[in-house]
Amino acid sequence: MLTVWSWGFLLLGIATALTIAVDVSRRPQPMSIMNVTWPITGLYMPLIGGWAYRRMGRAPTRSQQVRQDHGHDHGHHGHHHGDKPKWQSVFVSATHCGGGCTLGDVVTAPIATVTGFALLGSTVLGHFALAFIGAYLFGVLFQYLPIRAMSDAGPGAALRNAIKADTLSLIAFQIGMYLWMLIALHAWLGEMDAFTAPFWFMMQIAMLVGFMTSYPANWLLIERGIKHGM
Repeated sequence: MLTVWSWGFLLLGIATALTIAVDVSRRPQPMSIMNVTWPITGLYMPLIGGWAYRRMGRAPTRSQQVRQDHGHDHGHHGHHHGDKPKWQSVFVSATHCGGGCTLGDVVTAPIATVTGFALLGSTVLGHFALAFIGAYLFGVLFQYLPIRAMSDAGPGAALRNAIKADTLSLIAFQIGMYLWMLIALHAWLGEMDAFTAPFWFMMQIAMLVGFMTSYPANWLLIERGIKHGM
């Protein structure tokens, strides 16, 4: 039964991600990295991710953006990030963090399973270590690219700012993910096998838990001006 439920939610996540990706292709985000982040959010937030995208992140169509750029269509505002309530701004910032973390986790989990990588004699710790490395690399990259694109900061300064903005929220995300996977490991999985549907279903839940644990960290970072709301 777990396998059936797993495939159901995984397919629902894939469908949500594809739906968002199709819409984003017609309505590109002002911050280009969000064109990747929103579909990833749909993967681990089936249906909810689609609702969040339409409520908080959907941009005007390409033609509307062109008209706005040329000073026309002033009456149509679409979704303006500055108009969001703070909780929504923090939510979108948390999806940005979650996008990098999720991508890193998805890339490294199969590597950990195939190689049997162990840390201190534990393959579970090996999974977690590789996941953290992958999440950190992609998470910082997700911060670095928009900083470089939207500011005059040089490569070194942009990298330092990206590390400063992402480290706390990334650690908070990974902690939430690890806690759920430890529960899942002992309650349902038995082993960390990245080539089974139940593993990815539990990872899907783990990423949602990670999102929730990273939300307060993103709020704090934005409140202190270390990170900008989105």
